[in-house]
Amino acid sequence: MNKPTSINSIAVKQKAQELGFHRVGITTIGEDHQAQNRLQSWLDAGFHSQMAWMKNPARENIKLVMPDARSLICVALNYYTDHAHSLNPKHGKISRYAWGRDYHKVMGKKLKMLASWLQSLDQNIQVRYYVDTGPVQDKVWAEKAGIGWIAKNGNLITRDYGSWVFLGEILINIELDSDRPATQHCGTCTRCLDACPTHAIIKPYVVDANKCIAYHTIENRDEKLPPAIAQNLQGWVAGCDICQDVCPWNQRFAKVTDIEDFQPYPGNLSPHLVELAQISNQEWDQQFTASALRRIKPEMFRRNARANLDASRQNNDPKSNNF
Repeated sequence: MNKPTSINSIAVKQKAQELGFHRVGITTIGEDHQAQNRLQSWLDAGFHSQMAWMKNPARENIKLVMPDARSLICVALNYYTDHAHSLNPKHGKISRYAWGRDYHKVMGKKLKMLASWLQSLDQNIQVRYYVDTGPVQDKVWAEKAGIGWIAKNGNLITRDYGSWVFLGEILINIELDSDRPATQHCGTCTRCLDACPTHAIIKPYVVDANKCIAYHTIENRDEKLPPAIAQNLQGWVAGCDICQDVCPWNQRFAKVTDIEDFQPYPGNLSPHLVELAQISNQEWDQQFTASALRRIKPEMFRRNARANLDASRQNNDPKSNNF
């Protein structure tokens, strides 16, 4: 299929920016054996823990997602706000990404508008878009499209906003002019590795979900958390921002988002651990409406909060030998 005369990379980027995306980049779809091998090695080591969906073959071959795809449009939304996590040990900590409205809804709406605009340009244009909802290695493609680089903690860092960005992508069946891939700028810094209380970043660029607080508070459905996690939660009940908070790029370049939907809901900044430990299903449903936190079911919130309370009691008990 020939490239329609009515569409080009510059026009796509202008439209994306008009819709409110903070970063946009484009890359041609092709095989990346290095990325495929890295993913397979990570899976073979069991670092995905219980996330079985990570084994979907389409993650290694994007043509299985959309056989006719020729290019991939990557976009990013800055979600940073200048609020701080509470240092009160009676309060739980929720990751910044989930403070406000569900990012799937916010970005999904913008991506749908961009996809509809693309299709309106030519009847032969086919698209498919995702917001962390399909078997796409979003960070790998975002790096190829020049959005940012994959950091030692596994997050994507942008020059403009640090790693406080949501990623989305549109697969399209025409070939657009590509941007240059992003280059690495982590240098010799190891702050993220050094700061992780559970040593989940086992080496630069490799995160073991089995040791990750974010994984266990969000994805682990077990009745109890592993002791090594439960004893080192440091107040986290939903995700974990430690490796991002210590990153020099975030400390220097974070900008407050202009998207009002990402401003925190009042109950998400400093939730009381005691209240979360006994939150009812109905209270959970009311408190986390239109929130990405709905992935964390009420029994998981209760478990995470209780683990924090238990760890706090043990820390304050001089007879405890658990640490």
